[in-house]
Amino acid sequence: MKDIHPIWKNFFVLEGLDGSGTTSQLKKLTNYCESEGISNFGTWEPTDQPIGKLIRRVLHQEISIEPETMARLFTADRYEHLYGAQDGIRMRLDRGEKVFCDRYLFSSLAYQSLGCDFDKILDLNPFPLPEKVFYVDVTAADCLKRRSNRDIEELYDALRLQEELAGNYRKALRTFEGLGMEVHMVNGSLSIDEVFEEIKSHIFT
Repeated sequence: MKDIHPIWKNFFVLEGLDGSGTTSQLKKLTNYCESEGISNFGTWEPTDQPIGKLIRRVLHQEISIEPETMARLFTADRYEHLYGAQDGIRMRLDRGEKVFCDRYLFSSLAYQSLGCDFDKILDLNPFPLPEKVFYVDVTAADCLKRRSNRDIEELYDALRLQEELAGNYRKALRTFEGLGMEVHMVNGSLSIDEVFEEIKSHIFT
């Protein structure tokens, strides 16, 4: 499995349920790097590239596709995200940048396994692992409250699904134990600044 999922140094991933605050932490990480003169790249999945935009249309329930089709779209979007000639993560790392990504293959394992077999999703994601992944741990009920001011209800927003996703995430992270990737569970009920300080302490030491 190590050959399939090598560790990429200086690649860091933020994960959590919708509303856990990963997007806020991505912004704080990139802002911190800018203030300290650290070369960095902040990114997210699904991407803003053509395949990622199609995925967002499905998430916004504008169009409907089969669960496995969705899983394969994420795989295609992720491949371009990693290896694309323009702003690909591998290219950025080779230039000496730290890369911070809001969601990655762990999200695919958590979300797409709601409608497909977990091992099938794992087989569709033979991608490298980040040096460190931070799971911002917030209960599904609290995430629902945080999302209450959003204009759009997305495909997986139902509380029942979010509760199931929390278990799927833990299974996904356990799957890669022993491969050299560090997993940090961060208490997401803390303030944004406190969560950031916890994450920062594991990256900039």
